[in-house]
Amino acid sequence: MDSSKANNAAQQGTESEVDQPGGSGRVQALERAIALLQAVADSSPDGESVTVLAARCGLNRATAWRLLFTLEAHALVDRDPHTNRYSIGFAMARMASAAGFDTLVRRAHGVLEKVSEQTGETAGLAVVQRLGLTYIDEVTPPVILSAKWLGRQVPLHATSTGKALLAWLPQAEAEALIVERLVAYTDTTVTDRVRLKGELAEARTRGFSVCAGELERNLYGVSAPVLDRRGRPFAVMSIWGPQDRVPRERFPDLGALAHGAAEDIAAALQDL
Repeated sequence: MDSSKANNAAQQGTESEVDQPGGSGRVQALERAIALLQAVADSSPDGESVTVLAARCGLNRATAWRLLFTLEAHALVDRDPHTNRYSIGFAMARMASAAGFDTLVRRAHGVLEKVSEQTGETAGLAVVQRLGLTYIDEVTPPVILSAKWLGRQVPLHATSTGKALLAWLPQAEAEALIVERLVAYTDTTVTDRVRLKGELAEARTRGFSVCAGELERNLYGVSAPVLDRRGRPFAVMSIWGPQDRVPRERFPDLGALAHGAAEDIAAALQDL
């Protein structure tokens, strides 16, 4: 066999090893690398060893190590030289930042429309950012005049949106976000930390948080977290309106709707 034929045979052999059975066109090695990236992301913030990551992905340790070595070379993962634990690398953060929120809005907007139509109220979606939450999409019934929240950040202790984030974060992370004095925006704003902690526990138990005129006297609402595979909130789904249309008596029904909508949004993003 001449050298060109040998090279072709070697190339075909390599391709046959990485292509998925059945001629699906999906590259097995790439899918394994993606599975490892997801496992690394799920292990944050502490990271995990190659042995554990390999087991989670159903790979032998040598294969997992080679893939992680390649991912590390491209800054997609980062290895702590002291613990040999892997975490998500800077290149992944840079790509995520470049992507923005277009995909999330596109996937979630239909859910917001459905909720707004069902309730007759405004449905909004806020995303978790380093220091809090920012609204990125909302749907308001056409016959209703409502405050616009797009692009706004909100105080976490005085809104159902913020309380949904705090309730589903680990306690230490939640407390780090509200180290400043809790400002009273209205006479119903919760400014006592012990009382707020109790409210957050109640929110986790029932699956949604509530706000009764705590930021703006006449604005009432409910919120539920959109959770990732680890159970961490990365966005919050909210329903709100004026007190005469969203009284406390509607909180259980609206809260259940918000909880279901948050699960729908999370499911729509599972294949990203």
